[in-house]
Parts: sequence; structure tokens; C-alpha cells
Amino acid sequence: MLAYLMKNALWVALLGSVGALGTAIIAQYEYDLWPCVLCLYQRWPYAAVIMISLAGIALHKRIGLGPFLLLCALGFAVTAAIGGYHVGVEQGWWEGTAECVGDTAKASSLQELKAKIMSTPIVRCDEVAWSLFGISMAGYNIVAGAILAVFSLIAALSSFKDR
Repeated sequence: MLAYLMKNALWVALLGSVGALGTAIIAQYEYDLWPCVLCLYQRWPYAAVIMISLAGIALHKRIGLGPFLLLCALGFAVTAAIGGYHVGVEQGWWEGTAECVGDTAKASSLQELKAKIMSTPIVRCDEVAWSLFGISMAGYNIVAGAILAVFSLIAALSSFKDR
């Protein structure tokens, strides 16, 4: 089974990314779990991995699997890292970016105050919208991204060895 997965590692990366993005989109539109800016940032590497894995599936006979799998591993590691940062914001270990919580500086006029209020995000990064067993969606993204990153890296190294 493991040999089969390694041989089809680009398909695993593709399906893992589609699954992660699909889950996020279903949570957003079916269950009204609207994403904060960090949630959106975690989606971009999955979209990149979809494009990389599709290119790899099309071009692997000319270029080989290794380079594509290394890029997939990097994409998965990036989404896991963003997820780790997001969990830290959720737990109050550090502050999020200005996009997460809005500008909290004092306003010098009513118009400036209105602009600050209007630019404050509707969904804050430091509030957990959903969790299961005390783990937020960002926490599950760390786990998924890390597992897929390690798998893709091992598959890439294996493909270089087989050449």
C-alpha cells in the first residue's frame, strides 16, 4: 500500500489539497464558518499545490516526480506554518497582524474613527470559530499540512533515489 501511495504521490498531494480546500469551502458556505484573513492565507498554499501537482502529473515523464514533490512539500510546510502562527494568535501567545484585529490606534476625527471601524475585520483571527476535541481548524491544518509535507518530502527523496 505504501509503495502504491509513493508511486502516486502527486495524486495524493492533489487529492489532499482538494480535500482541504473543499472542507474549508464547505465549512464556509454550508456551515457559515466565515474565514479570517489567516484562514484565507492558509488556503493559498493548497491552491498552489493543486497547480504544482497537476503540472507534475502532466510533466513527470520529462522532468521526473522529485522536483514537483519537493515543491508540494514546501507548499504543505508553508500552510502548516501559517496554521501554527494562527493557533498562536487564537491562544493569545502573540498578536496577529493588523489585518487580523484592525487598527486599534486612537482616532483624531470622527471620519478617521469611522474608517477604522469599517476596516476592522468581521471575523477576527483570535477567535476560534469551531473546534473539535479542543483543536481548532487551524490546529487541524497544522496536522494535515505537516503529514502531507513529510509524505511529499519522503516521496521526493525516494523518487530521486530511484532515478
